[in-house]
Amino acid sequence: MFENFKVFETEFAGRPLRVETGKMAQLANGACMVRYGDTAVLCTATASPKPREGMDFFPLSVDFEEKLYSVGRIPGSFLRRENKPPEKAILASRLIDRSIRPLFPKDMRNDVTVVCTVMSVDQDCSPEITALVGASIALSISDIPWKGPISAVSVGLIDGQYILNPTSKQREQSRMAVTVSSTAERIPMIEAGAKIVSDEEMYEGIAFGHEENKKIVTFIESIQDEIGKVKFTYEAVHASDEMQKDVMDYAGEAIKAALDTNDKNVRDARLEPIYDDVFGHFAEKYPDSEKQLDECLYKTQKYIVRRWLLDEQKRVDGRGMDEMRPLNAEIDLLPRVHGSGMFTRGQTQVLTALTLGSASDAQLLDDIGEEKEKRYMHQYNFPSYSTGETKPSRGPGRREIGHGALAEKALLPVIPSQDEFPYTYRLVSEVLSSNGSTSQASICASTLALMAAGVPIKAPVAGISCGLITEGERWMTMVDIQGLEDFFGDMDFKVAGTKEGITAIQMDLKINGLTLAMVKEALYKTHKARNYIIDEVILKAISAPRKELSPYAPKMMSTQIPVDKIREVIGTGGKVIHQICDECDVKMDVQEDGHIFVTGLSYDNLKRAMTIIDTIVHDPEPGAIYNGKVTRLMDFGAFVEIAPGKEGLVHISQLDVKHTDKVTDVVKVGDIVMVKVLGTDDRGRLNLSRREALIEVEGLVPENNLSEEQQNRRPPRRDDHRPGRPGGRPFHREHE
Repeated sequence: MFENFKVFETEFAGRPLRVETGKMAQLANGACMVRYGDTAVLCTATASPKPREGMDFFPLSVDFEEKLYSVGRIPGSFLRRENKPPEKAILASRLIDRSIRPLFPKDMRNDVTVVCTVMSVDQDCSPEITALVGASIALSISDIPWKGPISAVSVGLIDGQYILNPTSKQREQSRMAVTVSSTAERIPMIEAGAKIVSDEEMYEGIAFGHEENKKIVTFIESIQDEIGKVKFTYEAVHASDEMQKDVMDYAGEAIKAALDTNDKNVRDARLEPIYDDVFGHFAEKYPDSEKQLDECLYKTQKYIVRRWLLDEQKRVDGRGMDEMRPLNAEIDLLPRVHGSGMFTRGQTQVLTALTLGSASDAQLLDDIGEEKEKRYMHQYNFPSYSTGETKPSRGPGRREIGHGALAEKALLPVIPSQDEFPYTYRLVSEVLSSNGSTSQASICASTLALMAAGVPIKAPVAGISCGLITEGERWMTMVDIQGLEDFFGDMDFKVAGTKEGITAIQMDLKINGLTLAMVKEALYKTHKARNYIIDEVILKAISAPRKELSPYAPKMMSTQIPVDKIREVIGTGGKVIHQICDECDVKMDVQEDGHIFVTGLSYDNLKRAMTIIDTIVHDPEPGAIYNGKVTRLMDFGAFVEIAPGKEGLVHISQLDVKHTDKVTDVVKVGDIVMVKVLGTDDRGRLNLSRREALIEVEGLVPENNLSEEQQNRRPPRRDDHRPGRPGGRPFHREHE
């Protein structure tokens, strides 16, 4: 039935890689099922036969589709089906897009769609890497014009040894997670997260991954040689050479003068009449060609900027190649938020606000990954006003999600552990003005917000981008690229990290790849710039994380109890934990390992809640003092509950430091009173004393207030008290 069914097999990082073609999705231009271990991803590539009308860029769409049946789970949505893609799937789509896009013809306008459907997941064999390799194979064997193949590999670092495509357990131990996409000669995409690794370690890891990719590229080429289709010819959509020359000759000098400023607003204002003039001047010679003329004007600007950089080492705003724009950092701009910081670089400006929450505020994840929740969230917003444009807000797109994830990856290595600082974090970076490198500005602004909030981060993190201009064998890099250098240049190499090392990398490329020499220079230049930002800008705005939290931030204490005591703290139907929360005005999060996190706005309330938990878990020790609630009154005394399920008798003789005739003269039901534990009787009942607590805490002078009549009314209980059960209270921390 499947006459064209073929199977190709090789080894990839020590595990079997199997490619099946000619069986599934046979109507696509190219399709394959890629099996890596037990991970299975169906990858397809399709293209429209004709270019899309009115399109002035290459319309590529990449979708990484997560199916929860691949990990044996039912979706958690109301409809119990996959809805919009989770952030992890969007990030995987961007990863594939950035790897394959540079290798398509720049003048093609046919729609191309690449879909990678994850159908089975082996957590030791990354579905993202499998999909990237599968996308490369589907495009290579299709008739779609593309200059591949590429391969991709994930590189880890454990005990000084580089690991290819690390397993789930190895990923937990690894100091880096670097995805490298490459052809046999060049590297078109790098995405990295790292636990503060050196430039040398990062460079060697990238080179190590590139070597493995060469083997898989050779494997894909063998598949292409055997079953690959002839690439179709397409209708190139671009302005004629004659039109380009006419526009360059007519408006080149005017455009050059307009571009020569460091102010984006001035530049845009200067260019607007030039555009109108060009459209009017060539309306008769080139009728109905406004889009083509617009393209010629774009290419003219690009030519001028690139010639300045390559021939004159001149940047649009007059800076040197390794000189950054004017920098500024501020904190505490928003008085009621838990932490805020604003970072300005030239005309790029980002304000980050930090909110601290309890453990229950962590984000629940419903995707194919192993992680079920995360306590650190970073979100990035890019409103239209930041570029001086007007358009309705439609919520975060793929770009915003990607930039937020990059900032999250950059800062996560310096966030204190849950034991050290058990808060949930939500950082929101608002782009107020954009002229290049907003994602890196959001990292700097977020460092300021964290330090201003009093989060004890391990070290400040800064981000900076490096650009690239190439022409044949000539190339040069420049630090801190602004908008025009990004638009007209060949690379946006973003690197974030501390002074000690790298925490994140994201590389966007417009050419077919970098050499290792280009990678090394970009790492060196960004490290030098990063150190300057930290020393001269961030640390001058705030020298260290504050010692205290904002008065508007929740306060937190934590403790760990024996697992077999969790049921007592929660109570039947949550009765006990709800009672504690209501009485103390706090929130409590109880984890499976016995960790308890108590959150509230008052340290007094937190301490009260911690004391109640301590009392539930451990027998009250003689001499301990508690605040308890009066629950019942008898002629001979009052019963006081010092914790849910922990009630004791305060005999009438122990109610006050002075003589007491009636219990109701001193207390009533519902009163909160301070009591001291005297001990327990032979039946395990608590004996409490308000009198002793008042003497010890408030220093009141006692009177002999036990009359003979009262002694005769005293219930038959033992006078001697067995000592409380030995053992310490659970350790708890105050997080201020």
